[in-house]
Amino acid sequence: MNFNDLIVRDSKICGGAPVIKGTRVTLRTVLASLADGDSIEEIVQSFPSLKPEQVKGVISYAAACVVDDLPILEVPVLR
Repeated sequence: MNFNDLIVRDSKICGGAPVIKGTRVTLRTVLASLADGDSIEEIVQSFPSLKPEQVKGVISYAAACVVDDLPILEVPVLR
């Protein structure tokens, strides 16, 4: 999977946080929803601009980061 087709970072969108391309839904939001126990279907219902394939792509991206030891996108420092 080419994650560049799925994920974008733009300083003008959500403060530069990584989002699903064509939306303002952050990867952090999707992953937090999954961590809270939401199903893919529930996430899509909560965010109608998403498709199930995009949510699965976020999961694949997170898995690839762990398995392949890819660099994790920069995490902002809270002050």
